[in-house]
Amino acid sequence: MTFVEALRAYKAVTGKLPIDVTMLIEGEEECGSKSLFDFVRTNANEFKRDLALVCDTGMWDQKTPIVTTSLRGLLYEEVTITCADRDLHSGVFGGGAANPIRILARVIASLHDANGRVMVPGYYDGVAELPADIRAELKDLNLTAEQFLGQVGLKAPAGEKDRMLIEQISTRPTCDVNGIAGGYTGEGAKTVIAAQASAKISFRLVGTQGPEKIRESFRAFVRAQLPADATAEFINHACSPALQVAYENPALAKARAALTEEWGTKAVAVGSGGSIPIVGDFKTVLGMDTLLVGFGLDDDRVHSPNEKYDLTSFHKGTRSWARIIAALAG
Repeated sequence: MTFVEALRAYKAVTGKLPIDVTMLIEGEEECGSKSLFDFVRTNANEFKRDLALVCDTGMWDQKTPIVTTSLRGLLYEEVTITCADRDLHSGVFGGGAANPIRILARVIASLHDANGRVMVPGYYDGVAELPADIRAELKDLNLTAEQFLGQVGLKAPAGEKDRMLIEQISTRPTCDVNGIAGGYTGEGAKTVIAAQASAKISFRLVGTQGPEKIRESFRAFVRAQLPADATAEFINHACSPALQVAYENPALAKARAALTEEWGTKAVAVGSGGSIPIVGDFKTVLGMDTLLVGFGLDDDRVHSPNEKYDLTSFHKGTRSWARIIAALAG
């Protein structure tokens, strides 16, 4: 609505918009945007423009606006390791039969080295270093472990040890185990050696990392560690690339200048740790870069009871979009 109101104000004051705008309002995000991707592809000729503007992000704080310059991609794999043809009694087979839970645990432990780097071969191909000025801006934001991790009861950053916390959560690639299953997990005890063990493992990608290439490398990495009598099967749940707006894109500089003028605080360029898959289609299908500018705050309690949106965010957000539109038109 900040964008809608900016357009309304422009027409009220000047009688017309200074640039040609096609607006797409989508209401299925919370159920996976099931219709959106085919809709955009089917109507690609109508949606092809010079630039996409998305208002689905937030502020750094109440006074500091952000242009989100990157979104991490997502590779999500499920691996199942099978050994025996049925669950076995550990008193009879223990010590002699391969245990897929132990094998899986060893594979998972090998995914990272002691410094937090992902050990899948070729994983960092396409991961570029931040420009020095952008990295300096991120450092100046001074995001501390106490601020960010303290709110969830944690103390120490767990990513790559040679990276700032803000890099770990926004501009660096990651690997996380999202779930493990195997053997007997009910109440009480049951001394089995499981026939199967499985894990769900996700990779958040940045830069030009190739999700398909990493998927094949990950699968080879797992298979290379399997002993005799163990096999692995894989299911892919997601495979989408990252998005990066070129730092030299003139639209980025214009948007940052417009935001800085409105808020009186220098607008920063920050990557997002999450994913907005349709933005990837804007690039690959429509050939458009996307500027992501939003005005949400950390305490908005998004999707929670007592969710709110500050009137300041709404009013100054509207003014911000008016300034950005003017800058792009100029």
